[in-house]
Amino acid sequence: MSSLYEKYNLKQVINASGRMTILGVSTPRAEVADVVNYGLNHFFEMKDLVNKTGAYIAKMLNVENAVVVSCASSGIAQSVAAVIVKDDAWLLENLHAEPLNVPNEIVLPKGHNVNFGAPVATMVTLGGGKIREAGYANECSAAQFAAAITPRTVALLYIKSHHSVQKSILSVEEAAAVAREHNLPLIVDAAAEEDLTCYYQMGASLVIYSGAKAIEGPTSGLVLGKHHYVEWVKLQSNGIGRAMKVGKEGILGLTQAIESYTQLPKTTGQEMVDKMTPFIDSLNKLNGVSARVVWDSAGRDIARTEIAFDEATLGWKTKAIVDALKTGEIAIYFRGYRANEGKIEVDVRSVTPPQLEIIAQCIKQLFV
Repeated sequence: MSSLYEKYNLKQVINASGRMTILGVSTPRAEVADVVNYGLNHFFEMKDLVNKTGAYIAKMLNVENAVVVSCASSGIAQSVAAVIVKDDAWLLENLHAEPLNVPNEIVLPKGHNVNFGAPVATMVTLGGGKIREAGYANECSAAQFAAAITPRTVALLYIKSHHSVQKSILSVEEAAAVAREHNLPLIVDAAAEEDLTCYYQMGASLVIYSGAKAIEGPTSGLVLGKHHYVEWVKLQSNGIGRAMKVGKEGILGLTQAIESYTQLPKTTGQEMVDKMTPFIDSLNKLNGVSARVVWDSAGRDIARTEIAFDEATLGWKTKAIVDALKTGEIAIYFRGYRANEGKIEVDVRSVTPPQLEIIAQCIKQLFV
């Protein structure tokens, strides 16, 4: 369908940054696209579809309950609203209307109050919550997490992400222990995480995933967890969730994507290393450029190429290199979080070997 690029005058993209929302996240498998198309062309009783696909997913993953939502961000907002509203019919329809007289504080480590494309606090606020930070930007122990709890605390929130501070932060297991001790639910945002059951098994009440990242489904999200908490999330379809509704095709597509994801072999980090080795070798032949394998900072089995630029030798700032490759005839996107240090990363999961050759050639041409 290259004609669509021509029809709308769109730039072709090489996505070397990973499963990023700004690039459309991922490319679902053929069987997922087939189910999406089936969903688009048939009618369903939507409540029946939500309940029965959720039960099917829960059985697959051996969890109590699950529901498909429009995206992981909406999963955060609706989960927060769920623990505040519970099954209060009046509050469900009036969450926005007046100051809350019920607990609505959401405690999370200060180093988890991040921007993942939008602020975490925005999603919490949309759900009627108020952020209360625990600890410091570079430190939050279990004791500090517990110390932030007040009588107005309604839930604890943990952001499992490479965006979050990794240093000196309590683990999910420790956060779950604090939640149990204080009889509070723990919500874990695990949007890009690959393990769909471990955080639930660690004791989280609600766990939120992106449907389009590791799972490679359509744009969607998954909320799973304890039965009554998920039921409260479902109720939000008549509250704030109405503005975040997911279509029939998204529900069916994600259900199929999860089934495929749990049954098919996954690409290992070592396979990623094998794929990127010729690419790294070609870059290391360029004067002022050095490349090596690095592993995911959040502990996932994901290997990436780190490219370091000697700015003095090349006469280029790394940010200028990133911008030049992004604005070329083919838009090449990297992980540029450390460009200020003269380093970028290439995520090879969505890149073909011929595309890696194109990237290497485009980098070389900048310095000719």
